[in-house]
Amino acid sequence: MPALTDHSARGDASKKTRASRVAEELRRAILAGDFAPGEKVNLDQMRARFGVSLSPMREAISRLVADELVQFEDQRGYRIAPVSRANLAEVTRLRADLESLALRHAIAAASIEWEADLLAALHRSRRDAHGDTEAACGTFHAALSEGCPLPMLVRYCATLRALHLRYGHLLGFTDPGRDFGAEHAAIAEAAIARNAELAPALLKQDIERTGRRMTGLMPADDPDPKRTAP
Repeated sequence: MPALTDHSARGDASKKTRASRVAEELRRAILAGDFAPGEKVNLDQMRARFGVSLSPMREAISRLVADELVQFEDQRGYRIAPVSRANLAEVTRLRADLESLALRHAIAAASIEWEADLLAALHRSRRDAHGDTEAACGTFHAALSEGCPLPMLVRYCATLRALHLRYGHLLGFTDPGRDFGAEHAAIAEAAIARNAELAPALLKQDIERTGRRMTGLMPADDPDPKRTAP
């Protein structure tokens, strides 16, 4: 019997590994805009594309439902999450509120390691050749939140940051008039100085400005909220 148990455990681990790999690959593809918002998900086509059986494919898809990248509808199955001006506004508001809250907690629990990681992330964002894009800001924003000692809050921040990034890719968003290096430096300086009022305020301002400019690129929402893609 132990041999059966070991074999079963190896099988479960292999399935989880496949599901994790597929979930990560599919997440990257959705964030990059490779799938159209509202597009119907055909599980058979998906499993053929990723070279896995149906079970790990379903598990991978379910993880992305939790990340708000895929939606499940009774009687209709899975769809790539749609986009809208209203949703972008909500993502922006939640991201600004929660990342600034996470930064407050990070400052309260600040360590030398967190400061070092933050300065390293700031340096990388400045050296990035595409530093005027939302994608280039991701490492810096993640470093701000990762000092927070509340794991659930850190995960929520990461999810919202990914959703914002998806909008940026779908819209081809750039903001060449912004000096992200200066904005990030000001946030980092205030955070390292343990200024729990200024640093979160600057961070919130940074996220809200990006959100407003992306929203300006979005078409008006369909006035019929019940209408869905065919």
